[in-house]
Amino acid sequence: MPCSAQPPARNTQVDAILAAISATSIEARIRKLASFHTRHTLSRTDSDTQGIGAARRWIKSELDACSRAAGGRLRVELDSFTQSPARRVPQPVEIVNVVATLPGSQPQATSRIYVVSGHYDSMPSNVMDPQSEAPGADDDASGVAAVMEMACTMAFQRYDATLVFMAVAGEEQGLLGSAHWAELAKSKGWNIAGMISNDIIGSPTGRDGQRHDGEVRLFANGLPALIASKSPELEQIARSGGENDTPTHELGRYLKDTAERYVPGMTVRLIPRPDRFLRGSDHLSFLERGFAAVRFVEPAEDYRHQHKNVTVVNGVQEGDLPQFVDFDYVAKVARVNAAGLASLALAPAAPRDAGIEVVQLENDTTLRWRANDEPDLAGYRIVWREVGAPTWQYSRDVGNLTRVTLKGIPKDDYIFGVVALDRDGNASPAAFPRPWRP
Repeated sequence: MPCSAQPPARNTQVDAILAAISATSIEARIRKLASFHTRHTLSRTDSDTQGIGAARRWIKSELDACSRAAGGRLRVELDSFTQSPARRVPQPVEIVNVVATLPGSQPQATSRIYVVSGHYDSMPSNVMDPQSEAPGADDDASGVAAVMEMACTMAFQRYDATLVFMAVAGEEQGLLGSAHWAELAKSKGWNIAGMISNDIIGSPTGRDGQRHDGEVRLFANGLPALIASKSPELEQIARSGGENDTPTHELGRYLKDTAERYVPGMTVRLIPRPDRFLRGSDHLSFLERGFAAVRFVEPAEDYRHQHKNVTVVNGVQEGDLPQFVDFDYVAKVARVNAAGLASLALAPAAPRDAGIEVVQLENDTTLRWRANDEPDLAGYRIVWREVGAPTWQYSRDVGNLTRVTLKGIPKDDYIFGVVALDRDGNASPAAFPRPWRP
């Protein structure tokens, strides 16, 4: 019979990180980012107080200071390139991503990379207007401030895998900065095991005035990107009922689980779409290049405070101003992110080459996978759920084996996953087993 899912181990290192995240620091950074008049990608770069150039220099200086405070462990760099004319770029323009890397400490895991980002460019009502005021407090100073706070607090701890914290530019002009970095990662063969975009995470209050303080949306669906790329994996996915178990889906489940375990009162609404209708964020740059990637966004958007000129219309203030941001809420979402990122970077990699044996007609399920090579590996856990259930319902720890038969649990009735565990109880995301025959 199925066993109910076991409550995963709670890591005190993760608790310490979350306790260090400060709404006060996040507020100060959002207000500073909103003070540059505009951060439009095409805005001026020669001022110390206005435009995107001043903003990126300030972001880098803040991250440099955090690195010094943490003993230099955070490597802060500028990823700069010249964007040629495009649909929203009338003339060549330099685009600069600010990238802070926290290298992993385990030799077997340091090449495994988790990325978290926010975009620091902004726009007024007209996406081609680099002159008008565009404070971009929610879209997306909120995401950048959360990423900076994570970088500055997490830099004091050590992790097996590598973490990359990014403030990217060119998002409003077509995801340009993230596309450049994701293409670089793909061309160099970097192992991007997961990517999180934080874009518009500043307020739990919708236009109707209702508050949703304990909710954040997480968009996670890797299937459309596989279809668009005509991936050879599609046939196996379709034949095995794995359309809801791409690596992006598994990343979403993992982040929901860690958030709800570590951040009291927060619920992650897991939405199996790549993003909202008519909108897109920087995680799409990674999805389109074959990486698992998801997006956090606030629960009920007020479009009067996105992509709007700062003005009063019929007595109502419009514009993306700091007064419409809830800084305590941003801190909660930062903790949601940090709980997942820290757990991912402390845990082993998801098992490779997971398979479900389809050899004979039977009412049992036999799973196999390749052994992990981390030195602190303790064993594996099988997770499963009823077909149609959104999250894992049952689990069984099976020790340090690479082939297990679940007696009396028919493979036709459930979706399975294989999880790797280390000696401290840190668990990997699940690996979806593909049909296997000798």
